[in-house]
Amino acid sequence: MIFLLIDDIRRAIQWTAGKLFYGNTEGESIASDGISRSVFLSWLGLAAGSTLFGSLLYGFSNKYNYHIKRVQLAFDNLPNGFKGLRILHISDIHSGSFMDKKAVEHGVQMILKENADIILFTGDLINDKATEMKDYMDVFNKLKAPMGVYSTLGNHDYGDYVSWPNNGITKEQNLENLKNIHGELGWRLLMNEHVILERGGDKIALIGIENWSALARFPKHGRMDLAYPGAENYPFKILMSHDPSHWDAEVRPKYSDIDLTLSGHTHGMQFGIEVPGFKWSPVQYVYKEWAGLYEDAKQKLYVNRGFGFIGYPGRVGILPEITVIELV
Repeated sequence: MIFLLIDDIRRAIQWTAGKLFYGNTEGESIASDGISRSVFLSWLGLAAGSTLFGSLLYGFSNKYNYHIKRVQLAFDNLPNGFKGLRILHISDIHSGSFMDKKAVEHGVQMILKENADIILFTGDLINDKATEMKDYMDVFNKLKAPMGVYSTLGNHDYGDYVSWPNNGITKEQNLENLKNIHGELGWRLLMNEHVILERGGDKIALIGIENWSALARFPKHGRMDLAYPGAENYPFKILMSHDPSHWDAEVRPKYSDIDLTLSGHTHGMQFGIEVPGFKWSPVQYVYKEWAGLYEDAKQKLYVNRGFGFIGYPGRVGILPEITVIELV
């Protein structure tokens, strides 16, 4: 359509110029090979449209094509007891989008085979309603780790994108039901608070906040002023915060001693190009940090590309991610 629009604009300019300066509307000019500009632009448009459409069709087959990303992160201040700690990070499950339970179960088995020390989930368990988890409780309750499973809320978990009440359930009750689901799964939901992790005689702080976004259209329920106090007494800190825009807007300027922030939210837009040494997605024009590892001085941010999907039921170039982070 873009190429055809360009051709229409060209035709309009040519027609106007012909009327004003030549008193006629000359026909299409023919290239030396006999192909008119209109046909050439139409072919370009058809090629571009077919390529995009074909990639989206292909992407349907990738929505459960889980990929494991392995990352080693070095910190000078990491206590000895936590050297070699293996964190499994997942985000954006979006259970309301799933259509193939066996495929999801396969993804969970991939997680379990990693035998990580701890599992951290950074929000968006559902699309809108807590009832979306009904058929997947017996899938995700299998997630276990020696040091536990911890979770936070994402923007979709608040039910902001549907009308309430829904089937007699209020928006407030839906959120309470979702919180209870985290508990029923055996996950420790962190609501603007921190917990202390102990390993090998050393202790670090794990902070989890509700959704906080620098973009006006997303909620700011996160309260670092509640979650952080007390964490400053520990030499190493991990923050779970769903939206990566939080890192630049508040974490880096105000909490420079938070060593590692884990986020999700962007999904890498489920569309883009990612090859060794190069990655691109349209979402990068909205989010500065949108997939993978980012560093500033001694602080690090890792943005998970998402376990699930929403909207477009597929993935093109940016595949669903299971992240294994080793602290060294």
